Amino acid sequence: MTQGHTGSTVTTAPTAVRRNSHITIVSETFPPEINGVANTLRHLCQGLLQRGHQVTVIRPRQRHERKGACAQVGDQLFSAEQVVSGLPLPGYPDLRFGLASAGSLTRRWRRQRPDALYVATQGPLGVAAVTAARRLGIPVSSGFHTNFHAYSRYYGAGWLEKLLCAYGRWFHNRTAITLVPTQKMQQVVSGMGIEPTGLWSRGVDCHRFTPHKRDDALREQWGLKGNDRAVLYVGRLASEKNLQMAAACFERIRSLHPQAKFILVGDGPLRKQLTARHPDYVFCGTRRGEDLARHYASGDIFLFPSKTDTFGNVVTEAMASGLGVVAFDDAAASEHIRQEVNGMKAPLHDDEAFVDNALRLADQPTLLNRIRAQARLDALELNWASQIEQFEQLVFNQPTKANCHAIDNQSVSLL
Repeated sequence: MTQGHTGSTVTTAPTAVRRNSHITIVSETFPPEINGVANTLRHLCQGLLQRGHQVTVIRPRQRHERKGACAQVGDQLFSAEQVVSGLPLPGYPDLRFGLASAGSLTRRWRRQRPDALYVATQGPLGVAAVTAARRLGIPVSSGFHTNFHAYSRYYGAGWLEKLLCAYGRWFHNRTAITLVPTQKMQQVVSGMGIEPTGLWSRGVDCHRFTPHKRDDALREQWGLKGNDRAVLYVGRLASEKNLQMAAACFERIRSLHPQAKFILVGDGPLRKQLTARHPDYVFCGTRRGEDLARHYASGDIFLFPSKTDTFGNVVTEAMASGLGVVAFDDAAASEHIRQEVNGMKAPLHDDEAFVDNALRLADQPTLLNRIRAQARLDALELNWASQIEQFEQLVFNQPTKANCHAIDNQSVSLL
């Protein structure tokens, strides 16, 4: 299977993977935290355990987590866990970056050496892990889960974007392969000078996310009656999610459909500001598990205005829940949305087309119902099992990049 079309990519053959392999996953976010990376790692860990692998997780201590206590994550997600110290991430006090030295990780892995290492985040913990793995010759792969360089422009620090791109290139090129979730993101990452890359997409849990969990009582709580439209957003309430665009879009819908309601599921640094500015919106806060699935299924139109996500798990969750998704032609939508067939997508720089797509769904119930039905059918094809197998092939068959001091010691040049 050839992974992508640009830059240096990796071609994988369906070779056998030893079932009792030991993989260590390093991440500065992990369940029960709620975000796309944590959600992806939950499914990854569960899938690897089910396929007979030993999984060790290394992560920072989470906010409000007592020292010495393990986070409660529901189903068992790992064989062993190491919790390190952490500090709040600027702008995201709920998330933390990890603090661990390469020396301490080197000593740990000399005592108990993993067969492979997967580093999901680019923070200090990830840097230390990659350095230790390279010293020991442990195959190490990385994931490009978050467009941190693109976030800077949403926080008034666009001047940092080139520097963050250079840092990302340096970090990922110290690993044997960088996994990306879409072909479009593969092109972006290759354009940053990161290589080789491998395509590892995402599945969706269609047993949890299903239209059958639609709840009329919940819709009544939202103030809806009969065929009134619930316009839904699920995700972080943060600047990089382009929520101003979502609000503007909803106001256009409401100007034509006064009984429509905007339902926002999630939390984040913009919650207080949005609540003050739009007191008539329905803010549901953070929802998990079956409760989250019920909120999805009780919506009608799903707005995903983000232009910075590498994938956007919420898009496929909304499809599985039978919603009419409106998104930009990027990330998950670029891979899985077919215009006017199972959703609506607009060119990345055409905000007016995004609004027009949403208005069409609000105005044309026949189109909306047809799209919702097809979205559910297409989501049923997006299973996690095949993605876990693909991850195995990409990560367990990698050479090492050990003792590459020329790369380690080179300066980080700006793009």
